[in-house]
Amino acid sequence: MNTDLTFIYDGECPFCNHFAELIELKSKINNISILDGRKNPKFIKPLLDKGYDIDKGAILLRGNDIFHGAEAINTICTQINNPSSRLLKLLSNIFKSDKRTNFLFPFLLRARRLALISKGVSTSLV
Repeated sequence: MNTDLTFIYDGECPFCNHFAELIELKSKINNISILDGRKNPKFIKPLLDKGYDIDKGAILLRGNDIFHGAEAINTICTQINNPSSRLLKLLSNIFKSDKRTNFLFPFLLRARRLALISKGVSTSLV
């Protein structure tokens, strides 16, 4: 990949999927690849072996740095400037604060789990 950032998310989660679409289409971050973890298991397995479970949150890769869960969301939101979407602007403003992100993240995980269960989809990617 010729990008500086790679955002790996769960494409079956409606919240994760919408957030990833907003990042890709509206964030104005030029140097990012967006990968659905369910469709790219070759990226998930080595990360899981290192202790980064996508079931516990999205993963952001930046060079040799790996950000996981709340830290991934916080880090990606700090990269967003002047998004062309009101929703993404709101989300990025909320999640630019690591304190707010850490507080809200457990609720996001629960919402993901409930959404997947209601769709009849496994919560685990691997």
